[in-house]
Amino acid sequence: MAATIALLPVLILTLTACGADDTHGTTPAGAQAAPAPTDDPVSAVRKVDSVAALLPADARASGTLRVGRSIGSPPGAYYPNGQDKPPAGQDIDIADAVAKVLGVKLERQGASFETILPALDSGKYDFGTGNFGVTAERLKAIDFVTYINDGQGFAVKKGSTALKTKVTDLAQLCGLTIGTGAGTTFEATLTAQKGVCAKAGKKPYDVKVYSENGATLTALQQGRIDVIMSTINGLRHQAAQPAAQTAFLGEYHRLDVGFAFTKGSPLTKAFKAAVNELIKNGTYARILKKWGTSPSAIETSRINPPEHT
Repeated sequence: MAATIALLPVLILTLTACGADDTHGTTPAGAQAAPAPTDDPVSAVRKVDSVAALLPADARASGTLRVGRSIGSPPGAYYPNGQDKPPAGQDIDIADAVAKVLGVKLERQGASFETILPALDSGKYDFGTGNFGVTAERLKAIDFVTYINDGQGFAVKKGSTALKTKVTDLAQLCGLTIGTGAGTTFEATLTAQKGVCAKAGKKPYDVKVYSENGATLTALQQGRIDVIMSTINGLRHQAAQPAAQTAFLGEYHRLDVGFAFTKGSPLTKAFKAAVNELIKNGTYARILKKWGTSPSAIETSRINPPEHT
């Protein structure tokens, strides 16, 4: 089900299908404190001249690209063992590997995800990362180069009787309280489809939004919400951490995820070629294996694919 019904233009830019804010403060066990894997598939990546030649001349001359990045939760991008160490994650490894193929350095600027997409048009960043899902509405204002397939899913507290089966229809949520990230397409989906309960003659579901992944998990653990709606890979990873005490209920809606660019950016062809080079030489598969996201692999990177329906 599309997550982009009747959204205001400014809201279109701020929604993310698969991302989360930079996370600050205390994080509950199992949310973001998991150690990062130690293998390093990125270190062996080298510049590929034929791919680097696709960069515009100014980017080749400067040798640096500015990236607006958000830090959310594993396995995408998070702080291993808290914020006393640099962030790590699948999205960071893929961006680093792409930069090495292109022969450029990344100048990373931390930001909350809802500020990244609007800032692309202002020229503040050359591209953005934040596990941004490709949606039909967003494609009107943003260009994407895909690098993985993720999407929307649900999780409950382990042992919960509130919801026991995979969610295929949001009417299954009627009468429950759902926690999700502020300004995400999860929130947009829930808001846009809230009328399904009235149509079914049931009590509406309630949506509570949080600016931090850790806060959402805490609310679930404390019984203030019944269900979490978030990324498929994030919820699956979280459920694998014993301390989190959550159960993943499966996939609801798949979405391609990509690097985000201002519309018409001359960087997209080079990034697509770089991702496809990583797929061809096996680095891509090794990165996904490292982070446990191999089922989300794509066969080829694309520029602006249509949203999955």
